[in-house]
Amino acid sequence: MENPKRQIIINEILFWKQNKLLPEQYCDFLLTLYMEGEGIEEQDNISFKKSIIVKEKRKKRLFSLGIILFSIALLALLFFLSSYYFVIGAIVVGIVAILFIIYSYKFAKKHDFITPILQVAAALLIFGISVKVSLVYFENNNVVLYSLLIANCLMWTITGVRLKLLYFTISGVLGLLIIIGYQIFFLS
Repeated sequence: MENPKRQIIINEILFWKQNKLLPEQYCDFLLTLYMEGEGIEEQDNISFKKSIIVKEKRKKRLFSLGIILFSIALLALLFFLSSYYFVIGAIVVGIVAILFIIYSYKFAKKHDFITPILQVAAALLIFGISVKVSLVYFENNNVVLYSLLIANCLMWTITGVRLKLLYFTISGVLGLLIIIGYQIFFLS
């Protein structure tokens, strides 16, 4: 067996042993088998941290962090734009939100960690557009603001129930309860 392939297999076995995916005796047997009697100390470039699974998790985390930072930057840009440039910003944020939704469906089966982050980022971007529309075009009209907030919460609740996404269902219901509670206790 070629040396790079052997190193990959040994790294994977070390990862299994470290995370107790196989019993320790099996891992020791497989390590002895693939290392052909040599000790781990004698091998170069062998570590459970070089496992393919660990590398993929690291890439997913970095990608998710990038999505979150990009969404925060877009929301900040949206809220700091003047009303003159708001339409352009809203269109850009809307397109990004639609792309996040499309990619969340595309990644749904492969990357179960990235899909919820894309969905939540899209929901927050749409929420940001809704609030900014209310603040720019209906500046002193709280009825429009509350209507848009309720519409967002209903959209989250319906999405959560239809797609069986607990985080959307809970956030939608909690949002509705907070809006109703605010109306009852602070504005009555």
